Amino acid sequence: MKILLWDPDQDYCERLRPALERAGLTVIALPPGGDPVAVIRREGPFILAAGELDGGDRPPSPLAAMRDAFPELSVVVLTATPSVSGAIAAIRAGVVDYLLKRGLSIDDAAAALIRAVPHRPPAAAAASPGAGSSLICRDPAMARVALFARKAAVSDATVLIQGESGTGKEVLSRFIHHQSRRADKPFVAINCAALPANLLESELFGHEKGAFTGAFARKPGKFELAHGGTLLLDEVSEMDLALQSKLLRVIQEGEVDRVGGREPVPVDVRIIATTNRLIREEVDAGRFRQDLYFRLNVIPLTIPPLRERPGDIDPLLELFIDRYRRRNRKNIGGISPAARRRLHAYDYPGNIRELENIIERAVVFADGTLIEVGDLLMGDGELPDIDLSAIDLSAADADAASGLPAANSAGVGAATEFAAGMPLAEVERRMIFCTLDAVDNNRTRAAEMLGISIRTLRNKLKEYRETCGLTPENRVGTGGGADFPAGG
Repeated sequence: MKILLWDPDQDYCERLRPALERAGLTVIALPPGGDPVAVIRREGPFILAAGELDGGDRPPSPLAAMRDAFPELSVVVLTATPSVSGAIAAIRAGVVDYLLKRGLSIDDAAAALIRAVPHRPPAAAAASPGAGSSLICRDPAMARVALFARKAAVSDATVLIQGESGTGKEVLSRFIHHQSRRADKPFVAINCAALPANLLESELFGHEKGAFTGAFARKPGKFELAHGGTLLLDEVSEMDLALQSKLLRVIQEGEVDRVGGREPVPVDVRIIATTNRLIREEVDAGRFRQDLYFRLNVIPLTIPPLRERPGDIDPLLELFIDRYRRRNRKNIGGISPAARRRLHAYDYPGNIRELENIIERAVVFADGTLIEVGDLLMGDGELPDIDLSAIDLSAADADAASGLPAANSAGVGAATEFAAGMPLAEVERRMIFCTLDAVDNNRTRAAEMLGISIRTLRNKLKEYRETCGLTPENRVGTGGGADFPAGG
C-alpha cells in the first residue's frame, strides 16, 4: 500500500515517513509545486493521500479535483491553519479525517493515517458500492455531523444517533458502517418498535429448537447474523425494559444467550442505536435504563431536522427527481424557480422522507419537462390547483367524452356543461369511459392511468352494466374526450 504525502512542509513529511514505513506502508513525498493527480495516475494506486490541503478560509479545491479523479482515494487532511470553513469544505470533499498538526505528535499523526487505510482493497470497494457509502451534507449543520461520523467510524465504539423521524438516521448508520473496518462484513438492522417483546427477544438473540411453541428449528438471532459487522438497533427507546437488561448484558459480555439455550454464544458486533425521542427524558421518566443509556451513548450524534439544514434541500431535490423520473419513465429535466422557492419555504415536519414523497408525487403529476408549483402536493395532501376554466364541455362534447348518446334511456342524463354540482359518481363514470377510449379499451392500462386496481375497474364496469346496461364495447358514439383528459 502506498501513501502520498502532499505537504509544503517537507521536514514534516520526512519526520512522518519512518513511522509510516514501520507499519509496512510505502511512502512517497510530493515536492512543493508537484501535481498529485499526475503522480497518482503514474505511480498509483494510492490508498491514502495526506497533506496540508487546507487553505484557511479558502476551500481546498485541489482536494476536490483529486476526489473527482479518484473516487476510491482515502484522504486525511493534516493542517497547521485550521478553520471551520476549511473543515466543512474538506468533509464535503469526502476526507476521512481532519487533523490539527499543533499538539499532535508524529506517532499520533501516523496512527491516524494508518487507521484511515481501508481494510478492503480498492478493487473490492469499487465492485460493491453500497447505498450508504456517501452522505448528502452540503449544509454546515449536517457537514459537522458527517465529520464526527467519519471519526467515529474508524473505531468500534457504540454510536447513539438521535433525530426526528425522517431525518436519515439509518442512512447515517449505513454510512458509518461503510466507512469502518467492518465494511465488508454484514450490516444488520432491526426495528425495535415493530415487534412485541417476546418476538423481539427471539429476533435479537435467537432461539433453540423446541424453546417455545412453533420453534421447529434452531434460529440464529440478529446479533449472530451481524457477527464481525454492525448491528443497527432502530428506535431502541421503544424496547421493553426487561429486554433492555438483556441487551445491556450482551453489550457488556460480548455474548448472547439464545432463548432456550444452555450456553452463551460469543459475538463480535459493533452497535449503532437510533431513536426519534429525547432519550435522556426517557431515562428521567423511567422508561429507559440509565445504565443502558450510558453504554449506548459512547458517541452521541444528533441529526438536525431538514428545516435547520436548508443547504441540503437542493442536492436532495436533484437526487429524488432523478430517482423518480427514471422509475416512472418521465422526461423531467428539473424544477422551476417558483417551485424551488416554495420547497425552500416549507418547514418539512416529515423531514427528508416528506420531501421525497413530495418529489415523487410531483414527478407523477408533472405534464412538462419541469416540475411546477401546481405539481407540488404538500402539507395535509390538498390536491394542486387546476384551472377549471380551461374545461368547457358542451352537451355534445360531454356525451362524446363519456361515450354516451345525448338521450340515454338508462336514467343517466348527459350534462350540458361540466360545472359545480355535477355528482361525483357521474364525473367518475365519465372519466373511466374517457380513459378507456383513450387506450382502446385496454383495461389494465386504463386502471394504471386512473390510479386504481384492475379489480376496482372491473367492479365499476360491472356496476355500470347492471344499472345502466352500458359497457365500453356497447356504447354508442365512443371516442372524443379531447377536452376531458384521460387518466385524471
